[in-house]
Amino acid sequence: MPSSLVLADDHQILRDGVRAILAQQEEFVVVAEAGNGLDAIQICKELRPDLILMEIALPGVNGIEVTAELLRHSPSTKVMILSTYDDERSVVSSIRAGARAYVLKKSSASDLLDALRTVAHGGSYLSPQVSDQLLRRIRRGDVAGTPGAAPLDSLSPRELQVMRMVTEGHTSKEIAALLNLGLQTVRSYRKTLMRKLGVSNAASLTQLALSAGVNRPFDPNNAA
Repeated sequence: MPSSLVLADDHQILRDGVRAILAQQEEFVVVAEAGNGLDAIQICKELRPDLILMEIALPGVNGIEVTAELLRHSPSTKVMILSTYDDERSVVSSIRAGARAYVLKKSSASDLLDALRTVAHGGSYLSPQVSDQLLRRIRRGDVAGTPGAAPLDSLSPRELQVMRMVTEGHTSKEIAALLNLGLQTVRSYRKTLMRKLGVSNAASLTQLALSAGVNRPFDPNNAA
């Protein structure tokens, strides 16, 4: 069954373009469109879509506020931001509000589809340009509004790798298989990550990883 999707953007031409891209895919079906924040909230309350692809700069209520509001009423809806803004404040604020992805409008159609598929299957996604910028700034400890991010420098390459894979939605069992490690070893890595980063559960670890842009696809050839 295809994932139901709502498009929310105040530019009709953008919605038409995304709809045309998705019309060629069997995995997604656009069930509604919204041109402002209030309409996006109301539509999601009524339809409970699997996904919403949304601009930040929506008229009336912005995308960050929409994200927080609609997740109170439709927590199963996965929010994806599609925006021209690439500053870290917009990205971090979106993720903290509950967005599962942040995709830049200058991304290619294939990147957008990768993001949609990743989120539809339970993962999270940041455009590479955004994640590279955030990771550099977090490693310097100067990203606005991301307390606790500086300890990333204390993580080993393997710990960063496990953190990235947790962000991608892999279970400990899956990580163990992909990295050829024992299950208890992976669980130990996760426990150490939480201790070093000052978080108490997997959800907080994932949120911090997203804020840091630690979501590069796993490459077994570069395994530490």
